[in-house]
Amino acid sequence: MKRIGVLLSLLVLATLVAVLTLAPGRIERNLNRVEPVTAGGTADARAAALHASLFVADLHADSLMWARDFLQRGDRGHVDLPRLAEGNVALQVLTTVTRSPHGLNYESNAADARDDITLLALVQRWPPRTWNSLAERALYQAERLDGFVARSQGQLLLIRSRGDLESLVARRAAGGRAIGVVLGTEGSHALDGKLQNIGRLHAAGFRIMGLQHFFDNELGGSLHGTSGEGLSDFGRAALAEMLRRRIIIDVAHSSPAVVEDVLAATDAPLLVSHTGTHGHCPGPRNIPDALMQRIAARGGLVGIGFWAEAVCDASPAGIAAALAAAVELLGEDAVALGSDFDGAVTTTIDAAAMPAITAALLARGMEERRIAKIMGGNAREFLLRRLPNAP
Repeated sequence: MKRIGVLLSLLVLATLVAVLTLAPGRIERNLNRVEPVTAGGTADARAAALHASLFVADLHADSLMWARDFLQRGDRGHVDLPRLAEGNVALQVLTTVTRSPHGLNYESNAADARDDITLLALVQRWPPRTWNSLAERALYQAERLDGFVARSQGQLLLIRSRGDLESLVARRAAGGRAIGVVLGTEGSHALDGKLQNIGRLHAAGFRIMGLQHFFDNELGGSLHGTSGEGLSDFGRAALAEMLRRRIIIDVAHSSPAVVEDVLAATDAPLLVSHTGTHGHCPGPRNIPDALMQRIAARGGLVGIGFWAEAVCDASPAGIAAALAAAVELLGEDAVALGSDFDGAVTTTIDAAAMPAITAALLARGMEERRIAKIMGGNAREFLLRRLPNAP
């Protein structure tokens, strides 16, 4: 009987080890799929040459939450350092996901809906401090990024200030291949309802903060929540503290009422990091075009996504059409790339295939000067204006 008990214990242990070893990869392969289109999407000689000359920037990817070595080329997901280099990406915004509902419902999510990141943290063996604290989840992902930067031998740089970005731009212009990363939050539930956590996150390198994600939170209503409310008193205090620290405000998942309140509270240019425009792709993922126009008129920046729920057609040609529609609506200085790579979305390209977007824009007849702005010039200039002068 004792021997049977030992064997059962060993079987349970082996099963647990197998789950912890295999489950993270299986989960991500299911959620971050690449389904290439069967025709088009390739860059000819002209498109390849143009793309190689560009400063390419992407305003949103959630790669830090997955159990992969960012420095190694992965066999799943969308983004890592080798694929960024292959796609000639100079700057990538990486955001930390700390709470997300099962099913990722764009229509409505109750504030107490089941949180899948808790399960992901357990399966991926995140430290115990992350199990019950959303702030610790954000800080842990920031620590992972610090480790990747330290091991990258200068290939990966954390951008904390305008000077950091100026240095990266100069290195790239001189032929260097270093890639910069700006760190952001996917929703300010990462504050755990405490204003002092803004300082902790800022000290850890966070320079962009999304106000909401899929749930209403202490700051106010989500675009995908149940309340439809604007900024709370805590949200107004948090906004003021973020602006005092020159943290860039991202309203990609905020309710229209929150966006209205933020526009009323500050003249600072806002970011909508990953979205589509409602007139081009109607649906619950995209805020009204009139709000987008007001954000653009204030010097804000809108990143157009690479997944179907935001742009209706996720092929390179479809993404190019969504970018062109955004330029028509907002002007050529207000539009950028906001892929949402590794954000539990299905795309037709990964970071290595970024030249396909340049090719698709050329195929539409867009002039090269405008393509350079959309593919990264606008993001570079926006960040140069909005990042703090010193770390």
